[in-house]
Amino acid sequence: MTKARNAQPRNELARETSPYLLQHADNPVHWLPWGDRAFALAREQDKPVLLSIGYSACHWCHVMAHESFEDEATAALLNEHFVCVKVDREERPDVDDLYMTVCQLMTGSGGWPLTLALTPDRKAFFATTFVPRESRGGRLGMKELLPRLGEAWRTQRQAVLDAAERTTAAVADLAAASSSGDAGTTSSLPGDEVSAQAARELESRFDAEHGGFGDAPKFPSPHVLLFLLREHARTGNPALLDMVLRTLRGMRRGGVYDQLGYGLHRYSTDERWLLPHFEKMLYDQALLTLAALEAFQASGEEEFAALAREVISYVRRDLTSPEGTFHTAEDADSEGEEGRFYVWARAQLDDILGPEDGALAARVFGVEPGGNFQDEATRRSTGTNILHLPLPLADLARRENMPLPVLASRMESIRTRLLATRQERVRPGLDSKVLTDMNGLMLAALARGARVLNDPDLLRAAETAAAALLRSRLRESGLLHCLRGDDAEPVPGLLDDYAFLAWGLLELHEASLNSLWLEHARSLAGIIRERFEDREQGGFWLTPVDHRELPVRRKDAYDGATPSGNSVAAWVLLRLSVLSGEPHLRESGIGVLRAYAGQLRQHPSGFAFLLCALSDALRPPLRVALPRNADARAGFENALRTRYLPGMVLTVADDQNSSDAAQVCRDTTCLAPVRTPGDLLRVLSDRHPPRD
Repeated sequence: MTKARNAQPRNELARETSPYLLQHADNPVHWLPWGDRAFALAREQDKPVLLSIGYSACHWCHVMAHESFEDEATAALLNEHFVCVKVDREERPDVDDLYMTVCQLMTGSGGWPLTLALTPDRKAFFATTFVPRESRGGRLGMKELLPRLGEAWRTQRQAVLDAAERTTAAVADLAAASSSGDAGTTSSLPGDEVSAQAARELESRFDAEHGGFGDAPKFPSPHVLLFLLREHARTGNPALLDMVLRTLRGMRRGGVYDQLGYGLHRYSTDERWLLPHFEKMLYDQALLTLAALEAFQASGEEEFAALAREVISYVRRDLTSPEGTFHTAEDADSEGEEGRFYVWARAQLDDILGPEDGALAARVFGVEPGGNFQDEATRRSTGTNILHLPLPLADLARRENMPLPVLASRMESIRTRLLATRQERVRPGLDSKVLTDMNGLMLAALARGARVLNDPDLLRAAETAAAALLRSRLRESGLLHCLRGDDAEPVPGLLDDYAFLAWGLLELHEASLNSLWLEHARSLAGIIRERFEDREQGGFWLTPVDHRELPVRRKDAYDGATPSGNSVAAWVLLRLSVLSGEPHLRESGIGVLRAYAGQLRQHPSGFAFLLCALSDALRPPLRVALPRNADARAGFENALRTRYLPGMVLTVADDQNSSDAAQVCRDTTCLAPVRTPGDLLRVLSDRHPPRD
């Protein structure tokens, strides 16, 4: 991912550990990392700050770097007019969140690379995304833009400062207005009508042919599927389950899914899930695994359990650190080209597999002689193919006049041979950062997989990851978001770090029924309430109370590529209150729902995971206590694995003498203990009828 270093690094990013920052250490731009020193230098030199935010797996970040940041003439303009600061958005999500909001307010859109001009007191007066080196397509290029911004700073200073103040005030107003609840009341708690409205909104955008929602580009957004599964469980509406299953099948068969090595690419540039942006993000793998596992429980269809196993196998093979934690991403590019690692020419199949299997692979994977992969910039065919499954394997077996088990066996042999050959190619760069929030999501997926798939190996992997995270990231001062090497200050934990890791620990508790993980989750929840809670309006701030680096403190519950920290925090707190019996945890979780009640009513489908928390909040808690004796417990656990009970929490019985019985408690009422798995399922079926 990073190029060979010059003998003398050309800027200060060479001291950093972020793979994205290191990619720019040899630029002729005099980059500085984010921090007080950069802004002090801007004041000293009386220059604005050029802030560039991106991440290592971002294709267009690479394009902008090659066009402009590696170009001597463009770098000279940057150095002349600005103090230049480079930020890895995954290392500093607080910085990215604030300035992405600024960009969206100023331009109506956002994305990466993100480009801003700031005053030395960190207030933005200009924002945009990708900037070409030369002006083209109606977009001002760097060579024209940079002198204009520099001139405005020198000759129109007051107007620039006034614009920066107005923008900062607008962002502050937006943060204040984002939650309009009252933490001390209960009257504004939404009801099930907002979930029903969200389902209708999603149904109106559903692509019945290919799965997914809306037109191109299509994003996976598995947390939307998690909401639809819960709404299906609440209403019994089969159309909601159908939307989930069609979407998962469409992604699994598409080029957006790696047919050889498994795992999900970032998103599809077309509506058919065929043409992806090729980066692979850890959070997409985690959320897809969770959605697949719940789809398996809700439908009983083994293909979704298989999908979960595949994605987990990719993460364990290619994204797992020696300590058992998880790396952040794999790049879209290799050898300077997006997707080069993943695509195939028709002739390569015959060379590797022989003519008979090569022809079969071409038919099964939709390989065309002229290629199906277009260069995004030129819109011309590259002569290579993105592997995908134009038809389900069962349909292909009928078309090939071949028994399905025979075709499946041949295709597995073909897949492993092609994968072995692909492993010899130059791999996309690995972003080796270990981020606490993203690791929390993957921990949740791994632990859920261990429980649902009855896989002790996954449980051991989840426990190893949890122990490593707590050992390296939990300090007396709180969690760390990430470590940055021996010479750099670690990044303090943000709301997402605490909420996502607490989620992972709760899942691990239910998979292992080891109270250690529950106690760690409760401890993190206590810090969330102490350091992040908005006691006046409800909900939680992104940054802790002592965070002073940014001019505005942000708070939001809108889902992006991942569920929001507020949504996950609410869900975690509600579940913890059921397990612990502590009412203040429930009050804080309900406070999030009240705080964002207005936004939920206006645009409910934008808050899919918050609606998952709302579903739990509106129903009496369901707590199932299993026997302490592991042998007696096993039968009950096996009975529950494939049941879709989204509001259920699992724990062990408090009574040491209850060695062979399970007990179901609904809200504050507990039913008589049951001693067989069949009796337990019958009790649960009275409240959660089994699927037809």
